Amino acid sequence: MFERELDILQEQHLIRTQVRIGSAQGPRITVDGKQVVLLCSNNYLGIAEHPALKHAACDAMERYGFGTGASRLVSGNTELHEALERRIASFKGTESAIVFNSGYTANTGVIPAVAGDGDLVLSDRLNHASIIDGCRLSRARTEVYRHRDMDHLESLLRSNRTAPRKLIVTDGVFSMDGDIAPLPDLVLLAERYDAVLMVDDAHATGVLGKQGRGTAEHFGLEDRVHIQMGTLGKALGSFGAYITGAPDVVRYLLNTCRSYLFSTSLPPAVCAASIAAFDVLEAEPWRRERLWDNRSRLAHGLASLGINIAPSATPIFPLLVGSSDRALHASQKALAQGMFAIAIRPPTIPDGSARLRVTVLATHTEEDIAQAVRILGILKEEGYFSHGRPE
Repeated sequence: MFERELDILQEQHLIRTQVRIGSAQGPRITVDGKQVVLLCSNNYLGIAEHPALKHAACDAMERYGFGTGASRLVSGNTELHEALERRIASFKGTESAIVFNSGYTANTGVIPAVAGDGDLVLSDRLNHASIIDGCRLSRARTEVYRHRDMDHLESLLRSNRTAPRKLIVTDGVFSMDGDIAPLPDLVLLAERYDAVLMVDDAHATGVLGKQGRGTAEHFGLEDRVHIQMGTLGKALGSFGAYITGAPDVVRYLLNTCRSYLFSTSLPPAVCAASIAAFDVLEAEPWRRERLWDNRSRLAHGLASLGINIAPSATPIFPLLVGSSDRALHASQKALAQGMFAIAIRPPTIPDGSARLRVTVLATHTEEDIAQAVRILGILKEEGYFSHGRPE
């Protein structure tokens, strides 16, 4: 059975392979002994290799060892877990926070805890796979609204007024296209139809907002989003995720969220590194400034080549190729030239929209960006980015 299924994936150019990296997550990495510019990492602020995180993790291991041996509600709750939650709440300007082992476990646990049989979940068509799976696990009726289409969302809310509980869930930044959710409109609709609003800020934390607090800060709506999820493993360079909200929200999740209740807790060293990451984020605002400078620099270079980066408004650039096989070829050619950007293919994105998902880091130099533009220019000349964006 498995051989047959793998053959089908191979025929469709959908087989996944892993690239072995032999260095830290810097602006340049080592792949198969060759140094290349890294253009597909979510380490947006370049914090993953920061000395403060390494020192904090080492100090925590000396005191606590590595693993915790149990879930938070058994024997896996340390003072570092609680300190991290206080640090997150302080950073986000909320009263409470709760830490999860990953963004995936947060979404697949929180959505079923908030909505169940007889309830209604409304989810953007391009939401992350973890949100989709969370909706499926919830057993609530899920209505998928067209991407960022507030008229469609309102029509669904209007026709389902009697649902006992309504949850609107959206990515803050959509990870494959780099566009931003229309949060002001979402807030108004949630308030108008008495719905709970949940925002997945995995790719917005540390990136959007004056202080890097995410989508809600970006739009000045921090006190009007009921549940905010963020990750520690992208712009913050560590590992894990969190939910912030009112104290009752956090206390409710602590008591009902299965992915929290039944998971061994994060290692204390990871918690210590995450606390250090927030300190770096606040002490080194130049990282966000450099990230957006590099975003502008790469956007300008791509525009000069005639490469369409719409609809991105963030450091994520979706460079559409079209077919999965050509996206794979483009990625391989880029790597041979000195740039690492993997091919994104279905089911991660819709059929016919395979692409290179290119991201910039705060720590990229002008030379790194220039090299990326040169290599992408070669691919453009060979016809890889001439595919139109699907409707």
